[in-house]
Amino acid sequence: MHHVSLSDLDLAARRAELSRLLRDAVGHGASIGFTLPLAEPEIDAYWTEVAAAVAAGRKRVFAALDAQGGLLGSVQLALEMRSNGRHRAEVQKLLVFHAARGRGIGAALMQRLEEAAREEGRSLLFLDTSVGAAGAEEFYRKLGYAFVGNIPDYAANPDGSLAANAIFYKRL
Repeated sequence: MHHVSLSDLDLAARRAELSRLLRDAVGHGASIGFTLPLAEPEIDAYWTEVAAAVAAGRKRVFAALDAQGGLLGSVQLALEMRSNGRHRAEVQKLLVFHAARGRGIGAALMQRLEEAAREEGRSLLFLDTSVGAAGAEEFYRKLGYAFVGNIPDYAANPDGSLAANAIFYKRL
């Protein structure tokens, strides 16, 4: 397994794989901004938006690849561009194919993301995840993220039910 930073052109070239990854995550219950049934135009618009943010320098996307270059997972670093927040960034959409979980891919992606955040001069990372989301809270705690709190009924799960979020941060 190795990790790469994806440019906007890389995102376009890997659009089908990235769309499969997103569908896999939502299909296994990840609350990442989408509800079922997933519509292909919604997924396509999402990746177009991510590619535009990468091209504009507002976001970095990292991918974990297998030995043959196939996608195993990805994560996004959203860089705050306003002058009062250029020291912070948001961790977004840590996704690992369900069949590849439990092999350290997510932790390795987070390590690469944190290295990139430091390179970008960011000293504070934050994220939110759904309460009860397949071990996510424990995962982030193990990586040194501190739990801040949650907001009840913050987002809809893929099945439409509302769930609280869990907010975390980490000083680099």
